[in-house]
Amino acid sequence: MTGRKMLTIAIATGVFAVAGGLARSAPDKYSVAVPGGLSFAEFKGYESWPLVSISEDGGMIAAILANPAMVEAFQSGIPGNGQPFPDGAKMAKVHWMPTKLNTFPAATVPGPQHDMDFMVKDSHRFGDSGGWGYAAFEYDAATDTFTPATTADMPPQANDAKCGFVCHSIVKTRDYVFTSYQHR
Repeated sequence: MTGRKMLTIAIATGVFAVAGGLARSAPDKYSVAVPGGLSFAEFKGYESWPLVSISEDGGMIAAILANPAMVEAFQSGIPGNGQPFPDGAKMAKVHWMPTKLNTFPAATVPGPQHDMDFMVKDSHRFGDSGGWGYAAFEYDAATDTFTPATTADMPPQANDAKCGFVCHSIVKTRDYVFTSYQHR
């Protein structure tokens, strides 16, 4: 082979390797943010937060996780004692589409992930929404990426930090939190 052909092969191999690497590498989920509001990065480490409850709503099953400040507040009796959650309290809700367990079909288990919801109590940033900021991120399994939810998603979500305020207003007496702490 001539030097020119070898150089062409080497360049082509390098181009395909770089292009293949770019096609396979999904953007870091912690770089995604809701316009004018919360970012995924504000909840970094949520994967290791304790489970405080589970739910089923709209055909999805969910795990509700809470940071230490939120867990301590729940354990102290909030919101049942009428006190508000402290600033810095955070929750993450992971939604999955349910599926039947292959090895035990009577059991329904999490299937593909559908989306993520986040809440943070910050009465300075979010004073006009009960002190809470909200974020919803849709998950695309094909690209392993998250994007801010929109009004086109199910359920429809405004895509700013106050997207959950209207829905959560029905639990204003619980400091805008639906979740009840599940004592163990």
